Amino acid sequence: MKWNEAVLSLKSYQPGKSTDEVKKLYGLEKITKLASNENPFGCSEKVRDAVKGSTHSFAIYPDGYATMLREAVAKHTGVKQTQLIFGNGSDENIQIISRSLLGAGKNTVMATGTFSQYRHNATLEGAEVREVPHLDGAHDLGGMLKAIDEKTAVVWLCTPNNPTGKYIPEKDLLSFMEKVPEDVLIVLDEAYCEYATAEDYPRTNQWINTFKNLIILRTFSKIYGLASFRVGYGLADEDIIQKLDPSREPFNVNTLAQNIAIVALEDQAFIEKCKDENQKGLKRYYEFCDMENLAYYPSQGNFIFIHFKQDADVVFQYLLERGYIARSGKAFGFPTSLRVTIGSTEENEGMINAINAFLNEVEAPSDSLL
Repeated sequence: MKWNEAVLSLKSYQPGKSTDEVKKLYGLEKITKLASNENPFGCSEKVRDAVKGSTHSFAIYPDGYATMLREAVAKHTGVKQTQLIFGNGSDENIQIISRSLLGAGKNTVMATGTFSQYRHNATLEGAEVREVPHLDGAHDLGGMLKAIDEKTAVVWLCTPNNPTGKYIPEKDLLSFMEKVPEDVLIVLDEAYCEYATAEDYPRTNQWINTFKNLIILRTFSKIYGLASFRVGYGLADEDIIQKLDPSREPFNVNTLAQNIAIVALEDQAFIEKCKDENQKGLKRYYEFCDMENLAYYPSQGNFIFIHFKQDADVVFQYLLERGYIARSGKAFGFPTSLRVTIGSTEENEGMINAINAFLNEVEAPSDSLL
């Protein structure tokens, strides 16, 4: 087989063990999964009703233009319908961008310790990946500007950042964008933006009318609780949308997903409730970490990144065997950190108790592991 070298250099995405697999492996009856930043409250009841009442024919292809969903998202975001692109989750939009702009002889700039699919897709396209070390969990915008040259095609910014939860304040983000060359696409990944409460968290919808080299990525997988339906979208200048669209697969968002995403948008009361509950959960983790002298990053997402004086995989395994699934920071380049999704009150207390048991049972090694 004449495989491309890039394919052979990569591993497939590892989503982690399923709850059923963990139950069987450790003989557990109950599993609490707080590893993938899913919404612990599920989706809106209106969405559940819409799914039950769906009468669409399975034999008919989806609307390839996502006309009704396009209308709903345009109204919700205040942009033109022609300024939107839809994907099978944000993952596909990242793939579309990479396929359209990256390749041999080009480079792309991103932070270390950020969403893995930026690097993955850039590598598949044969582009040089330039990763700029984070500054205490945040993007080093100055360092990223220095990494840009005449061969840079795409710059990736994840805010709030996955996995650290840190965001880019509006003033800093605007200053950065004004300095990026106009022929470099700025990808602003806002998968967790609906959770953000910081006063200076930027509200960026209309920025696409000022910055013609900007695309903003959003998703229905997080606060909307529709991860299994895979609906993501991008906002950008019409010229960018037109040039990206040929790289999009036809009929890429299925009919049911399009329809329930519309229903989900209509229930903003559910979104506000999830946002409020997330803040309560974060506050509880902050209090626990402060009491136990555990360092952490304050988060604007629906997860918290906690630092242990331990191999992250050791902490992960201890929790796993007791029915609590988190995400080891090793995959992100943080060998002693753990990312924990904010769950319901019951789930949070269970996870906190399990972490506390670990701290009491396992002797901490020297500070050299920090």
